[in-house]
Amino acid sequence: MELTDLTLLELSRKLAAREASSVEAVRGSLARIERLDARVKAFLLVDEVGALAAANASDARRKAGAPLGPLDGVPVALKDLFCTAGLATTAGSRILEGFVPPFDATAVRLLREAGLPILGKTNMDEFAMGSSTENSGFFPSRNPWDLSRSPGGSSGGSAAAVAARMAFGALGTDTGGSIRQPAALTGTVGLKPTYGRVSRYGVVAFASSLDQVGPFARTVSDVAALLRILAGHDPCDSTSSTRPAPDYLASVEQDVKGLRLGMPREYFELEGLDAEVRAAVDGACRAFETLGAKLVPLSLPHTKYALATYYLVAPAEASSNLARYDGVRYGLRVPARGLREMYAQTRDRGFGPEVKRRILLGTYALSAGYYDAYYLKAQKVRTLIRRDFDAAWDKVDVIVSPTSPAPAFRLGEKVDDPLAMYANDVFTLPCNLAGLPGMSLPCGFARSGLPIGLQILGKHFDEATVLRVGRAFERAHDFVRAPPLGEA
Repeated sequence: MELTDLTLLELSRKLAAREASSVEAVRGSLARIERLDARVKAFLLVDEVGALAAANASDARRKAGAPLGPLDGVPVALKDLFCTAGLATTAGSRILEGFVPPFDATAVRLLREAGLPILGKTNMDEFAMGSSTENSGFFPSRNPWDLSRSPGGSSGGSAAAVAARMAFGALGTDTGGSIRQPAALTGTVGLKPTYGRVSRYGVVAFASSLDQVGPFARTVSDVAALLRILAGHDPCDSTSSTRPAPDYLASVEQDVKGLRLGMPREYFELEGLDAEVRAAVDGACRAFETLGAKLVPLSLPHTKYALATYYLVAPAEASSNLARYDGVRYGLRVPARGLREMYAQTRDRGFGPEVKRRILLGTYALSAGYYDAYYLKAQKVRTLIRRDFDAAWDKVDVIVSPTSPAPAFRLGEKVDDPLAMYANDVFTLPCNLAGLPGMSLPCGFARSGLPIGLQILGKHFDEATVLRVGRAFERAHDFVRAPPLGEA
């Protein structure tokens, strides 16, 4: 068995027992990247020198008997949305080509302080706007299960890197499903924590009231181990919660006897839900009953407005956040005869079509005469969606549903149809509008061999129960498999 076949916690235990070294693990990951990434295209940048230096430092600490964190020496990857000191950060956009931040994002700093070598930066939809990684300003990533298909987005590179066993874990961001949807499409586990649970400081902003940082890994326990490092208050982030973070691994092995699992009618009766996805998720729900949980029918009546609400709120915030990319302070600058022309040409050349589309939508929704009719009304509906969830928690402990309406789709299949692409997030984005924690984990396979994801949503700051429920299913039904990495 190669080290890269191990899960994150399995490698951690081998490192602790001195049965492997961090340098060996990093070299194994780098070799796999070298062998596979020309086809998968998960990485925008590989930091071989930095990763090996961090691995050598980890091995030296272990040899010296210094106190070590539980994941010290385990190599991971970062979505290219995280600022990394001395390492280029593009947010998947040409407008940030050549930008090298002078500081680390808080999440990156926490990983470094915990001793995790960083292998590099992964591909993504430009500024996290997309569901397929086809909106990357550089190239599309491919799904390791079928290289003709999408790994999802916007964190598709991180999901693909973990699925292809090029990294033991990775960080992504989730604004409307950008961790959970690619996790479902690649057969990995992806967690979006409660809004405010993990610091967003140093993360390039898309929609500031929706964005949240979270981990990818191969198992629920691995995700819990990464969340334990990331969660906590950060004074650099004004939206960061001061609520203490628990030890997520401490309760992850508890059973689910007596827990109430809500099954929202609006998620299971959606027109366009793939029959194989429905069957796999129904099977997972029945499995929970055999484990002692109770299934509770549920209604979230304002779910039908979530997609429209999200595509007013998120573009409006994006239009504001992306105003800073003007060619003056950092990134791309197109020479021109005057300042106004330089602004226009820089933004025209630097932004891709999807980013331009969302800036236009958001600017329109915020403009005089339309603000009340669109943006303000969307915020009111957002409150109704959150109240639906608040009422549901009186009846259930978690909510279960499909993560994505269908298995991975073919590259090019939806890229020219924005509405069809947006519909991929129909099950995931209500969670962001309400600020809830949500996780996707594998629950089966389609006849094509493509993985299918189960979504688990929880109460605010109750990631522990979400992880516990997911881990109970994972113990009983092991869908952690390596993709074939074959050409379709």
